[in-house]
Amino acid sequence: MNLQSDDFELFGVPRRFAQERATLDARWKDLQREAHPDRFAAQGAAAQRVAMQWSVRINEAYQRLKDPLKRAAYLCELHGAPIRAEDNTAMPAAFLMQQMQWREVLEEAASMAELDALDDETQAARGAAIARCGELIDARQDYAGAAREVRALMFIARFAQDIDSRREQLGQ
Repeated sequence: MNLQSDDFELFGVPRRFAQERATLDARWKDLQREAHPDRFAAQGAAAQRVAMQWSVRINEAYQRLKDPLKRAAYLCELHGAPIRAEDNTAMPAAFLMQQMQWREVLEEAASMAELDALDDETQAARGAAIARCGELIDARQDYAGAAREVRALMFIARFAQDIDSRREQLGQ
């Protein structure tokens, strides 16, 4: 294992958006087995600390690779298209209008059924945005375009949390 490797190299998978979850899971288990600190007990505390660092590195890489949003953001960053969500909030007008509509529906929702319908709609939008990320990254190598989709996905993820919070309010 090489500390300079990116997550894809570390896991021995192609540097692309499309990934098989079963492959990532199996490779994570293999890497964790290789780097487990107990395997280095006979080599002393220093070797165990290094193994622990590797274990942490492997877990961080796994968390990025298994999550489509994190994986897309990571690929954009690797290819020079930083997400910059904190200072780049520009979105297409249609997406902004959709956000406003969702916010209105969320505020006016008076039943779990209404929240479920809104959740279904936002999850469909999430699925479509993930598919667009895959197309932009793997087929077009348009990392700037993918970064815009990642920012939209980040909003959708936050909005899903808002739906859950509203569910809690209605449940009380």
